[in-house]
Amino acid sequence: MTTPGRGPIETATAEVAAWLAGAAGEAVPVGPPRPDDDPARLTLWPLELRPARQTRGSGGREPYRFTVRYLLCAGGPAALPGLDRVLAAATAGGDRAVVLEAGDPALWAAFGTGPRPALLLDVPAQVAHPAAPAPPVLRPLRLRQLEMLAFDGRVVGPEQQPLAAMRVEVLGTAYATHTDPAGRFRVVGVPRDPHRPGPVRLRLTGRGQVLTAQVDPTEPDIVIVCAPPPR
Repeated sequence: MTTPGRGPIETATAEVAAWLAGAAGEAVPVGPPRPDDDPARLTLWPLELRPARQTRGSGGREPYRFTVRYLLCAGGPAALPGLDRVLAAATAGGDRAVVLEAGDPALWAAFGTGPRPALLLDVPAQVAHPAAPAPPVLRPLRLRQLEMLAFDGRVVGPEQQPLAAMRVEVLGTAYATHTDPAGRFRVVGVPRDPHRPGPVRLRLTGRGQVLTAQVDPTEPDIVIVCAPPPR
């Protein structure tokens, strides 16, 4: 978790330094190893940033996860008891990832000092991406109630024979139904803006045809004639 006012690396460094102070029994300064370090003190230094496995959620943007690898080294033989206490605390609790691979001579040459007893600590961190704040509401909210349509109709062939099992869809909505053996259908619960009245568009599917029709929901007897496709 990122502390307000701090970045993820700074937050992780402060957290691991606080944990080390309790595990080692004394404060551990943050800084690179130097030839003139106190031989009785431990030193902590963020050595490397390593990628971590990213996750994907179904909500907003997920944080970017990574690991900060720290070098914890003893200034000299007098600091070995503190290093022992840290190693025991990390392995006993299981909440700190310890890597015993800090003996690379090139690493110590880069710091300008000889090899020392040391270990690596991997600390998880993440870059959070806060969601953008919603824009302020500058005007009073106005609620508009939509009228719910309900109307009946019939689907027939060119000889007025009823067409059963025709699928009837209201375009622009998820509403769909089918005609009964008498070719009748009923539309219920489809919202309609009373301030913008007008025809309702239907799509009819069946008997090898896909047709569209516009109907007036206020008509008492809606009849849709499906003519066979021309040959």
